Amino acid sequence: MMLFICFSSAIVFFDFLIYLYMADFISLTFFPANVDPRITKLQGLGLFVVGYLARPLGGVIFGRYGDIKGRKPVLLFSLLITAATMLAISCLPTYAQWGFIAPVLFIILRLIQGMAFGIFVPVTWIFVAEHVPRQYLSIGCSYVSASFFIGVLLCNAFFAWFTSSMTPDQLINYGWRIPFIVATVLSCLPLLAWRFIKESPFFIEMQRSTPQGYVAKPLTLLFKHCKHSIFIGLMLTLVISSVITVIVLMLPGLIELRFSLNNDLFDFSHSLGIIFLLFGCVFYGFISNYENFGKILVIGCLLLIAQMFAFYYHLQASGDYILIMYALLGFCAGIIGMIPAVLLQLFPTDVRLTGFAFSYNVMYGIVGALVPFGLTYATVFVSFSPALYIAFVGLIGVIMGLYFYRLPEFKRINAVLQQ
Repeated sequence: MMLFICFSSAIVFFDFLIYLYMADFISLTFFPANVDPRITKLQGLGLFVVGYLARPLGGVIFGRYGDIKGRKPVLLFSLLITAATMLAISCLPTYAQWGFIAPVLFIILRLIQGMAFGIFVPVTWIFVAEHVPRQYLSIGCSYVSASFFIGVLLCNAFFAWFTSSMTPDQLINYGWRIPFIVATVLSCLPLLAWRFIKESPFFIEMQRSTPQGYVAKPLTLLFKHCKHSIFIGLMLTLVISSVITVIVLMLPGLIELRFSLNNDLFDFSHSLGIIFLLFGCVFYGFISNYENFGKILVIGCLLLIAQMFAFYYHLQASGDYILIMYALLGFCAGIIGMIPAVLLQLFPTDVRLTGFAFSYNVMYGIVGALVPFGLTYATVFVSFSPALYIAFVGLIGVIMGLYFYRLPEFKRINAVLQQ
């Protein structure tokens, strides 16, 4: 089961990130020709951001369904939608063929895929958490978190080979379709093992104990009894989404705006940083099984802030040790691997998927829609803008850590997890 979830997570993250790696070519394909490359870049970035805007809607609709009908159907549904949208996009006409209908169709499909991705991420964490023994909750969730970044590594490797094997004209004419076809095939592979996947024991037990004739209303219960949990979930998601958006996805482009580095060395450094991020996720997930979550979150966020500033000071000084600095930054960013285990404990079983998906996707939608444009603009004027933003987010993580460290109810949860 764990292998199935991790493999599926890596593939779906690969599918979602195709737009980011192919942004320029997709923009040239689905929009009128523009002489200003900055406008083309913004158009491509806008198509990527559209997927974030649909995530809250998908999280609420399918999250509610998952709390009523089960986790397994939602997991299957999200995989099928992802594969279908990838296939549909690979067959779309271009702007030159259909005019403005082409980008409209592309945006609609991107919104549909964003909705599916918005529920897939929470349901994978919950699916694993509701299967593993309680004492392995944190480490189990950290494996799932790490698997998402395997999808990033897969993207790095695939597109490094793919873009070098085709000319720009070939990529614009027909090559842009190939990654979506590859993604369609990969998205169908996890379904081969579907019959071996069982429904969550927590959901089955909840159904058994539910009185006959009871009408489940996850949204009503969520907003009536879990407002405090929603706020905490939003703040924790701010940390996760900001670290992924800035350090994992945007940092190479932001650095290129203000610093000159060897491209091959820098690309390798980015991949090395993600590899160490995998180790960091597992490391923090492991130690949070044995230490108070709040204390680990405080220490981890402070280390992340310190390393982010050290990384930028090093870039400004020389950049000679970029490999080491990127690896350390990736490892420190692994603090996000332990956070999902706490997010899902904020909500009871009958509203867990709805609450998790709502708080996670609302904040992720805000960060995904605003940070790419805002941080790119700010970095043009202040080179340290990404470090300042991560420092701000890290301080929020420190505050959340102090809150959990002193929370009596959460100390009892830690005691149960560590038995």
